[in-house]
Amino acid sequence: MRALLTGISGFVGSHMAELLVEHHPDVEVHGTVRARSRRDNLAGFVERLHLVECDLQDANGIADAVRSIRPDAVVHLAAQSYVPASWSSPADTYTANIVGQVNLLEALRKHAPEASIVVVGSSEEYGLARPDELPIRETNPLRPISPYAVSKVAQDLMGFQYHHGYGLRIVRTRAFNHTGPRRGESFAESSFARQIAEIELGLCEPVLRVGNLESRRDFTDVRDVVRAYWLLLQRGVPGEVYNVASGHSIRMAELLEMMLGKARRPIRVEPDPARFRPGDVSVVEADCSRLREATGWEPSIPLARTVEDILEDWRGRVARSRIPTRPTSGAP
Repeated sequence: MRALLTGISGFVGSHMAELLVEHHPDVEVHGTVRARSRRDNLAGFVERLHLVECDLQDANGIADAVRSIRPDAVVHLAAQSYVPASWSSPADTYTANIVGQVNLLEALRKHAPEASIVVVGSSEEYGLARPDELPIRETNPLRPISPYAVSKVAQDLMGFQYHHGYGLRIVRTRAFNHTGPRRGESFAESSFARQIAEIELGLCEPVLRVGNLESRRDFTDVRDVVRAYWLLLQRGVPGEVYNVASGHSIRMAELLEMMLGKARRPIRVEPDPARFRPGDVSVVEADCSRLREATGWEPSIPLARTVEDILEDWRGRVARSRIPTRPTSGAP
C-alpha cells in the first residue's frame, strides 16, 4: 500500500508518518513538503519516508506528484492551522486551505480515483455552539467565527461535494483540540511548556504569561488522533463526517496547573491581553460516539502523560537552542 500524507513535516503529519513507519511496515509512506519546510519533526525516521517537494497551491506540481505516487490512501493535513494568523491574513488562509485542497482533489480525481481519502477538518467549524447543544455532535449547525474556521467549513463541504459529485472515497473529520510533543509554540499549552522550560533554565523571569484560562477544551493526544485517522481510512463510511476527540473537556486553568505541578521552579502566572483572541468560544466538548461505533477507536494516552511529554519535549528544544553552533572549517 502507498500512503500520501500532505503536510508530512508538520505537527500532525510527522506523528501520522511515525505511526505508519513504526506500526505498519507494509505501508510505503510518501509525503509532500515545501522547499522551505523544516524537517526537524521527522528526525529519526526521515530515511524511511519518500518526500516530494510540492506546494499544494501549484496545481501542476501536485498533479505530477499524485500521478507519480498513485496513492492508495491519502491523509490531507497540509493547512494554515493557526487561528490568530487567519484574523491577520484571511486571504492567505483561504488560499492555502481552500485552493490547496481543490488542487489536491482534482489531482486525485484524475490520477488516483480509487484512493481512500481523509480530509482533516476542525472543531472550529462548529463555532458558536450553544450550552444546550453540548456535547457537540456531527449534526450540530456550523457557525464558524474565524477566517480559519470558514476555510475549514469550505474544505469539509468540498470533501462532501467531491464524494457525491465524483465518487471519491472521502471521509471527513472534525478534530477537536489535539496536542503532544512537537506542537508549535503558538498554541496555548505549548506556549505554557516553552515558557516553563525557559524559566527553569533561567532564561527569563519566573512569570508565565497567559490568555483566557476559563475556556474549556476537549484535548486528545495527537498520537491517538492519528490512529483515528488511519482507522477511518479503513473503516469510515465515504461521504460521512466524524468528530475526533476524547469526549471530555477541561478548563485551560486546570491544564496549566497540571503543567505547573511538574515545573522545577516556582512560577507566577500573569494575564497577557495580547494572548486573548477575538470570538473565543467558552466551552468545546465533543460527542465522538460515531467514530467509536465505526472503528472501535478509544483514546489510550491520558492527558497527564500528554502534558508531561509536551513539557519534556520543550525542555529538550530549549536546551538544544542553547548549544553554540560549531564554526565551519576555516572560520575565525
